[in-house]
Amino acid sequence: MKRRLGRYGLRTAVLGYLALLVVVPVGAIAYRAFASGFVTAWRNLANPDGASTSGFVHALVLTLIVALIAVPLNAVFGVIAALMLARRRFPGAALLDAAIDLPVAVSPVVVGIALVLVYGHAGWFGGWLARQGIQVIFSIPGIVMASAFVSIPYVTRAVLPVLQEIGTEQEQAAATLGAGPWQIFWRVTLPSIRWGLAYGVTLTTARVLGEYGALSIVAGSVVGHTQTLTLYVGYLFDESDTAGADFGAFILAAITLAVLALLSISKAEKGSPSWRSRFGMSRSDLETSSLSTTSP
Repeated sequence: MKRRLGRYGLRTAVLGYLALLVVVPVGAIAYRAFASGFVTAWRNLANPDGASTSGFVHALVLTLIVALIAVPLNAVFGVIAALMLARRRFPGAALLDAAIDLPVAVSPVVVGIALVLVYGHAGWFGGWLARQGIQVIFSIPGIVMASAFVSIPYVTRAVLPVLQEIGTEQEQAAATLGAGPWQIFWRVTLPSIRWGLAYGVTLTTARVLGEYGALSIVAGSVVGHTQTLTLYVGYLFDESDTAGADFGAFILAAITLAVLALLSISKAEKGSPSWRSRFGMSRSDLETSSLSTTSP
């Protein structure tokens, strides 16, 4: 009896904590976003103070463009970094491992200031880039760099444990049979890490879509030019347009949940478990899954 009470008490505490910090606030945003009706909420978001919809549309398009650039870049980098840390021993490996976590340890505002100091007009490289006709700060390149910087660790930290768990036996067997490095990666390694990669890409996408601190420094928040959707929502909130800000925040949350749902329902083969459950599979299960996937 005491054990049962303790178990249910622990569950209640965890669920209550999660509800107070996540479920209730997000639910409040959804409620406030549609409190006055969808049409009114959309009008407040897209036409603040009677302005045109160009500011909102540009912010949404810019956000998607930045995500489409930053997320693939970090996905490629994350897989390469994870392979280096898991499969190679080289001087500076510990430094690389620590540097990957640096974006999580420092404030995004510090990231934005650092990028300005390096790539601004008075920065180390900014003057030379300006003479070449390349503007980084207060333009799309700077926004992409800031978004990529803050989301660096997620793919690496999701893929690295999977690589360490599956070991190198399958890769060595493929090499013995005459497979080249690219064949081994595409037919053996990638199928084994795909669920960890999907998990990392999901976190990276959510981080890129929700970034605000670094972008508030490097983007300049010019309406219709360098405002992402997060900056646009912040602009509405600063203008006391809470209805538009609530609806914009709901759209951001909906986009992130849509990405999560898309990855959750995607299956590599019929009847396979979701990517979340596959991410927690044991080594033997991962090896069996990989062999069944790569077999003709």
